[in-house]
Amino acid sequence: MISCSSDATESSATDTSADLALPYTYNPTELKLVTLINNYRTSIGLNELQPINYVSIKSEEHNEYMIANNVVNHAYFQERSENIIHVLNAEKVGENVAYNYATPEAAFNAWLNSPGHKANIEGDYTSFGISVTENPDNGKKYFTNIFVKQ
Repeated sequence: MISCSSDATESSATDTSADLALPYTYNPTELKLVTLINNYRTSIGLNELQPINYVSIKSEEHNEYMIANNVVNHAYFQERSENIIHVLNAEKVGENVAYNYATPEAAFNAWLNSPGHKANIEGDYTSFGISVTENPDNGKKYFTNIFVKQ
């Protein structure tokens, strides 16, 4: 099982230009991760994070990129981050990715056991997006979790 380190970028933006009412259907694994992350955050005195469909769509796009290219990485994170900053008028964006975990609990525990991933989970964020996408060729799951401070 692989879980790579997280990246973060900060900026301030003032323009919002996308329709944020985009639909996103959360699968059971994604919903469980939302619950695990928010339960953990509240257990240590932090705010819950609100899921944003737009950010989940960006997470899913990254999973699709990783599947298509047979990689697990943060490629194009800067572009994703800048897009989210621009569209959501965000102050800060961070990202966790993981690969080949059978359950949401396993991926979540791996993130908590990695200092960079844990820092994102415990970070000063207000919202997030999550996507768990299964590779149709081998059944392995790709996880992307993007954190946002607005």
